[in-house]
Amino acid sequence: MKRLGVPGLLLALAACAPSQEQSPPKNTLVVGIDVSGSFRQRSYDDAIDFAAYYLYGHLNGLGDLKKPNNLFVGSVGGEQAGEVKTFHPIHDFRGKDVAQIAAELRAWFPPEDRLTDFNVFFNRVSELVKRQNLVLTPLDIVVLTDGVPDPALVGRDTLTRYARLDLTPLEYLSRSTTVRLLYPSPTIAVRWEKGVKRRRVRLWTLDHDVMVGWRGQLVQGQPPEAQAALWRWVDDNVDFKVRARIL
Repeated sequence: MKRLGVPGLLLALAACAPSQEQSPPKNTLVVGIDVSGSFRQRSYDDAIDFAAYYLYGHLNGLGDLKKPNNLFVGSVGGEQAGEVKTFHPIHDFRGKDVAQIAAELRAWFPPEDRLTDFNVFFNRVSELVKRQNLVLTPLDIVVLTDGVPDPALVGRDTLTRYARLDLTPLEYLSRSTTVRLLYPSPTIAVRWEKGVKRRRVRLWTLDHDVMVGWRGQLVQGQPPEAQAALWRWVDDNVDFKVRARIL
C-alpha cells in the first residue's frame, strides 16, 4: 500500500470533508404584524391566516421556501409613542401546525393598539439582530400592514409623512436586508417605494388586492405539504428576489 506524506494526507482529508459551499446559507426572518385598528378593519384576519401558512411553509422548507436559521415574530403598534413590543422566537413555532400557529398569532397579537409605529419596530429589529449576534446574516423583514404611518407620530402632511419613516437602523445590519410590505393599498405601496429614504435596504411591496389571492392557491382538503401551488405563489410573489438599488 502506498504511504501518503503529510501534504498528501491533508489533501485526502480535505477531499473527504464536506464542502462549506454546499451547506445552505444562514438567514434570519423577522415577521411584523400590524395590530392597529385601521388594519383590523380590512385585512387583519386574512393576514393572520396567511402568516400562519407562511411561517409553517418556511419552518418546514416546503416547496422552494428557505428554512430560516433564526425567526422572530412581533407586532407593529402601540398604545403610546415609543412602546416596545415582544418578539417571539423560532422555538414558539416549531412543531405546530398551521391552525395552531394562527391561534397563537391571534392570542399574542390582537388588533387592539391605537398607534402604528414603524420606526420603533425597525429600531427594535436592529437591536434584536445585534443582540443575537446575527449581524451580516441575510435578513428578510416581512411586515403585514396597511402601510399607513400614524399621523400622531409622523405628522399629517402626506408629502412628508413617508420621508419620516426611518430605515437607517437596518442599513448596515446585513450584506442583504430586504423589507417586504404586504397588504398596503396600491397608492400606499407607491408612497413607500418613492417616499421612504433608503440606500442599501431593499424594499418590496405587494398590495392588498394581490395578497388576498393566496387563498385561491389552496387545494381544499389537502395538507400543507401537498399545497404546491401555494408555495410556488409565495416564492414567486412574496419572497421575490429584490435587486439592490443603483445609487
